[in-house]
Amino acid sequence: MKSLFISFEGADACGKSTQVQLLAETLRTQGRELIITREPGGTKVAEKIRDILLDKELQISARGELLLYLAARAEHVQQVIKPALQAGKIVICDRFLDSTLVYQGLARGLGLTEVLRLNDFATQGLLPQVTFWLAASREVLETRRLQRGVPQDRLELEQESFKELVRQGFAQLQELYPARIKKIDASQEISAVQAAIWHSLQEYI
Repeated sequence: MKSLFISFEGADACGKSTQVQLLAETLRTQGRELIITREPGGTKVAEKIRDILLDKELQISARGELLLYLAARAEHVQQVIKPALQAGKIVICDRFLDSTLVYQGLARGLGLTEVLRLNDFATQGLLPQVTFWLAASREVLETRRLQRGVPQDRLELEQESFKELVRQGFAQLQELYPARIKKIDASQEISAVQAAIWHSLQEYI
């Protein structure tokens, strides 16, 4: 069976985690062998780094934040993602490179060129074959955040201006990489989003 690396991206509250699970369920019903993973995370080391990154009691510099994300990704790729792909599995990852490009490269102002260079070292050049960007308006995202209640981690507590830079950053990135990053209207009902993702995925499976 041919391996496939799929990532899901988007601003907080866009519905990524729900769609990751729904896609996995659909693929499994077709007999596809797959793993679901996330970033930061996926290994014991990366999960400990995740705890640091999301700790709302900590203040982390932009460069320190970037390097922590990349350290977690290096472990994740080496221990989980590459072995799964080499075994012919489908890998579905909740966030990967594009979140780093948007959050640290654009929203934090560290620049895409430098982030790409460092990420290439961390991942040994690995990229998803297809990335689904779940896009929604600022109003939709804010409504969903309010429905979720009190922010739970450091990034959820960021200022609204930062969150808007993130939303705009994903749009900018999709324009740069339209062949890989597929824009999905995440303001629709869950079933409609699921159908759009499945339709877009057909050329890969």
